[in-house]
Amino acid sequence: MSWAIEETRDIAACRALRRIVFIEEQGVPEADEIDDLDEVAVHLLARVGGQPAGSARLLVQGSTGKIGRVCVLAPLRGTGLGAALVRAGVARLAAEPGVERVKLGAQTHALGFYERLGFQAVGPEYLDAGIRHRDMVLTLPPRDVPARDKFSTQ
Repeated sequence: MSWAIEETRDIAACRALRRIVFIEEQGVPEADEIDDLDEVAVHLLARVGGQPAGSARLLVQGSTGKIGRVCVLAPLRGTGLGAALVRAGVARLAAEPGVERVKLGAQTHALGFYERLGFQAVGPEYLDAGIRHRDMVLTLPPRDVPARDKFSTQ
């Protein structure tokens, strides 16, 4: 199976996927799912066979990049598409100047999924939209710093 993951301004397509996964499947109230952050976020949209199949939302808050609203349609879960979305999100956030770490709020049943992608759980469990979550963090490797002349005294 092949897919394409790209940045998109098609927020409606992302919201349609999130409606299916979060509101319809998981029972998240619409008021908790839809917020004004969509307008300032970077959205990733995954397509399979040209059709929307998954999405993720990226935000930057200081030195922390945040991945949220990660969703994949049920028939495509377990194919690696979700991992590809998260990796694409990490790569995009790592390219942002000053971003040193990536954070996300993981549903507790998905902790192992995110751990396999390098994230570590931090802090206590909490409820978000009635679903148990834990924060997870991935520290990014330091950016390449131009090498100084080895004879420089500065």
